Amino acid sequence: MTKENETHHMTREEIRKQKHEAQEQEKVRKKEENISRKIPGRIRLIPIWLRLILVVIFLFISLAAGAMIGYGVVGDGNPADVFERDTWYHIVDIIYKDTDVPE
Repeated sequence: MTKENETHHMTREEIRKQKHEAQEQEKVRKKEENISRKIPGRIRLIPIWLRLILVVIFLFISLAAGAMIGYGVVGDGNPADVFERDTWYHIVDIIYKDTDVPE
């Protein structure tokens, strides 16, 4: 046999060894891909419980600002009067003026 024939003919054991090495290399490549793809757990800048509290706070702020704009700008009153109890009693009296609501 010549050297050329010896290099082209491989024993079953050598073929199995090459397949096994190729499989091992594929496993290593897949592991490396998975490691590079993994995204660490998300770290929230603002925790969810704080977000809920902020939503409630902003809700109250927007409600107060809307009432002040409505009473002060649209209604030509003093915007600070929105926070007085007498103002709201007066508004309720205007709403229920001609109804039979017991006082």
